[in-house]
Amino acid sequence: MNAAIPYSAAEWPTELSRLQALPILKHRARNPPLGGGGGARRFHSLLRKTMKIRDFLKAGQTPSLFSAFLFFDISFMVWVLLGALANSIVPDPNFQLNETQRGLMIAVPLLGGAVLRLVLGTLTDYIGPRKTGLIGLGLTYIPLLLGWLWADNIEKIMVVGALLGVAGASFAVALPLASRWYPPQYQGLAMGIAGAGNSGTALATLFVPLIARQWGWHSAFAIAIIPFSLTTLVFYFCAKDSPNQPAPKPFGDYLKVLGQRDTWWFCLFYSVTFGGFVGLASFLNSFFKVQYDLDPVMAGMFATICVVAGSLMRPIGGFLADRFGGIRMLVVLYSCVLITMLGLGVFVTPMGLELLPNSLYVGTALMFLCMGSLGLGNGSVFQLVPLRFPKEIGVMTGIVGAAGGVGGFFLPTVLGLIKDQTGSFAGGFFLFGASGLVCAAAIVIVARCWVGVFVTAGGRAVTDVVMEPVTPSPAT
Repeated sequence: MNAAIPYSAAEWPTELSRLQALPILKHRARNPPLGGGGGARRFHSLLRKTMKIRDFLKAGQTPSLFSAFLFFDISFMVWVLLGALANSIVPDPNFQLNETQRGLMIAVPLLGGAVLRLVLGTLTDYIGPRKTGLIGLGLTYIPLLLGWLWADNIEKIMVVGALLGVAGASFAVALPLASRWYPPQYQGLAMGIAGAGNSGTALATLFVPLIARQWGWHSAFAIAIIPFSLTTLVFYFCAKDSPNQPAPKPFGDYLKVLGQRDTWWFCLFYSVTFGGFVGLASFLNSFFKVQYDLDPVMAGMFATICVVAGSLMRPIGGFLADRFGGIRMLVVLYSCVLITMLGLGVFVTPMGLELLPNSLYVGTALMFLCMGSLGLGNGSVFQLVPLRFPKEIGVMTGIVGAAGGVGGFFLPTVLGLIKDQTGSFAGGFFLFGASGLVCAAAIVIVARCWVGVFVTAGGRAVTDVVMEPVTPSPAT
């Protein structure tokens, strides 16, 4: 017996006429599936998936979505330049940094981004993401030029790092630019695609060490200006503000969200997912160099493998959160962070190194799984945020994103400090794993107040309509 068709008989003429133009469906109409119910089920599954993609593309504005992704991607690359260059800067005769100083140097841009996300997030709601984005792009040229032509000691490189925070604040622009073009049922996917711009980290970890070895680390800042300028042009011509942008309000009105408990819960959740991702992504070049004694270029390649996992998983996390619910996803993902960090912590202790001396590949595999879980978690958190705060998404993106930046600041700082004090990264990994356990327990408790208000039990949007098969009656 053929699978039930998800439309009534009366609806089929309209649906078929709407889908007639699709070449693949024309082919299937001329060559109907053989084999009875199995072929029919595959055909109807293909039809439904095709409709979902078409509906998603029609629901928003693709050039703006692409602009948001590209803007975030290249800005993210610039944001983590110091982390990618750390293995070249630390041994520089003008620097000669210890592990604590290394961690702080890597972390300063993350803290700068956290602070400036609050500013750009509020400005995004007030003047729109396009104008705010252009302001951010213009200001980012300052640290790039200073890093190229001026920074020659630790004090100056810290100033450059703080100013690079402008690039990290792009998050507070890119996500509202994408979010406001799409209805609730597509928020996870749209925000995930825009947020996949954190793949810019992979560009930095892979290519920047190569550039530093070939032409010196100062040249990395100069070369970064080229793709950054191209991105500025694309953003200027392609990005458009959604007509659904709320009317400007006094700045003080946006601070009222800080009085709501859910704001702080989302800050906690994102400080672990995004803070963990960006903190580890910035520190991984140093981790692989120090822990496994790799040369800077090889350390960058291993770091890139792990970073790619987190970057690519973000849009998938948004998609899965739309389908299965952000709450359900986050409980599983925080648990994965706990397990992988405990495992990695064990393998970098002296006892773990005795049991498994050649632990590079095991450590890489565990870090890969952890970064993938964090990437999925980033997409899942921002499936929930616009559902809870649809009118304040700009400032909420800034506040929650700032919390993520603060989490990212503490992680490399603590890892470097613990390495200096104990001779091992294990304590830092154990602490981060414990934060995953805390968040998994917290979201189970907090989500009880959300169910039935703006999400279902698992965390899907309450506006989602699940199309159940309609069984034709005998009369039809």
